[in-house]
Amino acid sequence: MENRFLNIFPGLSEERAIELLYTPMAQLEDASERYIAAAHLVNFPSERAIDALLAAVENRDSALDNRIVRRKAVETLGRLKVERALPVIRASLQDEDNYLVENAAWAIGEIGCSDPEILEELTALLARPRQSYRTIIQTLAKLGYTPATGRIAAFEQSPEPPIASAAITAVGRLSGERAGLERLLPFLQHPNVNARRGVIQDLMDSEYFEAIPRIAACPVSAVFRLRGIRHLADAGVPIGAVSFQQVESGLDRVIVDHPRFLEPVHRYERTPHLEELIEELYSTDFGRCYLATQTIIDHYPDAGPALVASFEAAGHNDYGAHYHIVKLLGWLRFGEAREIVVGALHDRRPQFMKSRSAAAIALAELGDTRVPADLRSCLDSFIWELKYACLIALEHLEDPTGAQIALQDSDWVVRAKAERQCTAPLAH
Repeated sequence: MENRFLNIFPGLSEERAIELLYTPMAQLEDASERYIAAAHLVNFPSERAIDALLAAVENRDSALDNRIVRRKAVETLGRLKVERALPVIRASLQDEDNYLVENAAWAIGEIGCSDPEILEELTALLARPRQSYRTIIQTLAKLGYTPATGRIAAFEQSPEPPIASAAITAVGRLSGERAGLERLLPFLQHPNVNARRGVIQDLMDSEYFEAIPRIAACPVSAVFRLRGIRHLADAGVPIGAVSFQQVESGLDRVIVDHPRFLEPVHRYERTPHLEELIEELYSTDFGRCYLATQTIIDHYPDAGPALVASFEAAGHNDYGAHYHIVKLLGWLRFGEAREIVVGALHDRRPQFMKSRSAAAIALAELGDTRVPADLRSCLDSFIWELKYACLIALEHLEDPTGAQIALQDSDWVVRAKAERQCTAPLAH
């Protein structure tokens, strides 16, 4: 379970969270308090906390605020893998709230279930309108329910790409036939950003190791691509299905994350003005951000001051634009922005984590003599992506000390990168 962002309310005690869940909505100062409590109890897997979460799921008050709490409580029970919650979660599959049904299906998959009656109830949801078919299909595949294969196959031609790709994946997993999995690859260049993001998860679920280079070139956030490649590396390298050398190329490209490494899905009919391009850096579709980034590099080499102005006005607090601006300041060699880039390297805000890796690459591009010390200081981080980025940056600066330090790192990918650097000539 990814736990970097779970304990985001450190001042909230278990006792207070439980108390909040039992408090009627009308008695709360803020309607969101019970939702926060349901989310926070993932950090306290005690029997009392579980009882409070179960009570929250069984609270059938139809008010929207309560429905939202029920959804979060089901999700938390799933994250905690509470087996005794299965009967309550199963009952939620019949609820009229489709979002609660989706969370219930997901939670059953997290907890694990081999009861054919429950699995058949899950499958029956595929015949109900307006359900979250992707989540249901993923859960059935994860639980290995082969009787659902035929009914899932009907969704392979869904007009909704994330559903179609999930169905292709599930049929492959349940039938054992991998030949059809290559049909997933075109989704990596689909115009719909959700299709691109979703198929990376599908390729992970399929353990389709051959897709690593294609994932690296997919124009979505580096977070999605790194998650996919790292999962496939962790699964494939120990069994010899893929070598670290094969993985390394994809990782390097995603960590450096220059838009020239990507296969774009968008085009401009004309070259936009710089102001328009900077606005594109705030898009939630990173495919558009990467196209804007490449266009700025190609056509606006003096964009540094405008980028800094945008950063100071809004980008400092927008984690997407923050990332792209930091990268651009490096590629444009805008040394006047060194303080911004160093600040990004040491930014501890969880949502801005990917900007730390971006800053490492940007600092290497800036080439300041003080840079190696900043980069080496990050090699004791718990964030493997940051350490990997620092190794690439230090190699770019022809500084071998980072690789020597990282030879003892706790993360095998970081160690493998360091070993490769120590045995290969320095890059120029």
